[in-house]
Amino acid sequence: MSARILVVDDIAANLRLLEARLNAEYYEVALAASGPEALAKAAEWAPDVILLDVMMPGMDGYEVCRRLKANPLTSSIAVVMITALVDPAERVRGLEAGADDFLSKPVDHPTLFARLRALLRMKQVLDAFRLRAETARDLGFAPEPQPSNSVAGAEALVVTEDINEAELLSSVLSGDGVQVHLAADSATAWTMLAESNFDLALLSLSLDGVGGLRFASRLRAQAHTRDLPVLLIADEDQRPMILRGFDLGANDHVQRPVDPNELRARVRNQIRRKRYQERLRAELDRSLEMAVTDGLTGLRNRRYITSHLEGLLRAGGAALLMVDVDRFKAVNDTHGHAAGDEVLREVAQRLKHHLRAMDVVARFGGEEFVVAMAAADAAEAMQVAERLRESLVETPVELDRMAPLFITASIGVAVSRPGDTLNDLTSAADAALYRAKAKGRNRVELAEPEDWQARSTGTATV
Repeated sequence: MSARILVVDDIAANLRLLEARLNAEYYEVALAASGPEALAKAAEWAPDVILLDVMMPGMDGYEVCRRLKANPLTSSIAVVMITALVDPAERVRGLEAGADDFLSKPVDHPTLFARLRALLRMKQVLDAFRLRAETARDLGFAPEPQPSNSVAGAEALVVTEDINEAELLSSVLSGDGVQVHLAADSATAWTMLAESNFDLALLSLSLDGVGGLRFASRLRAQAHTRDLPVLLIADEDQRPMILRGFDLGANDHVQRPVDPNELRARVRNQIRRKRYQERLRAELDRSLEMAVTDGLTGLRNRRYITSHLEGLLRAGGAALLMVDVDRFKAVNDTHGHAAGDEVLREVAQRLKHHLRAMDVVARFGGEEFVVAMAAADAAEAMQVAERLRESLVETPVELDRMAPLFITASIGVAVSRPGDTLNDLTSAADAALYRAKAKGRNRVELAEPEDWQARSTGTATV
């Protein structure tokens, strides 16, 4: 997995050593010897990960990390802080400054590379969602609100065989408002995962003897737990299992004896990152929904219905109803476009209300709507079309401070034949609609043989 790595250290020998080891793993590497240089290079070069020394003159690593995370251009870059300090309080300080991990000097290279792989996997996922969300915003879709920094209300699943450890973890996390659920074995944990949604799983690597890794692997293999952050709990002598856990998709770890402040900081980081990912996913889902939705009526739009009809034709056939509001221009000219918009919204709701759940109604453009019906013959399609026409006639449209408007519609109906294309079907339905208009409006017409012949010779109205 190739990536850009920025190494920051005020000692030249440390820079060159890490550069050589990273180059040997085929990473692209850039170097910075001070905090200000690191900030400038991060903004200019956009690395994927920054390996950041803590003890530097002038601006230390904590301040560099805070500034990186405060800058929108660099806030998404993963930061691994590296220090000779062994005090747990220093690790907590780094994590609270926004660091993604904390490694001690001298750097253990297998641990470093395992962490890099885990961080890069996460960054790829976040970058993909972030790019799509930015595209949606560029198209005018408003962003989702920023998630709260508070983790209160988050749901954590603690899976450990040690009841004393479970009570300790629960006590620590409850202090941050995290709701903790305990499972003493993998079977219980899987039952709980199937029944509830969690924001984080804390997993003992000693679970069921050597079952912790197997459980971690299964979490990543199942669709409903694939994105669940996993924090490993391990003994100091379980280092090989920790590295293997990272390769299997674990996000972070704490070592026993668990430092409460470090646990809080790591849990907060994982929950906040999950919420950020969920926000990006929600923006993407909403933008996709809006991309196939008509903004005025809330119905599907022309892009969606076109694709849907093509799918129905491939699957075996469809009936198409083309609905056109009669004399709609007069509504706009007499009462204004705001009233016209309200009429279109009311028509849309009535059409939607009088259709089967399996049918799809869309706004095709202007005052024209279309209905796609799967597995419907001509008699059924005509019956539905009459029901739609009557739904508009039976009750006038009520508008604020205006007399009720009596609205009617003309409808053309066509049922596909074997081998018909979407253009064949729409052309025949359009010809039937044209005939309904010509015969006085407020009526339904079924496409006749000459309508199909007309479209094949290019004379139908499209």
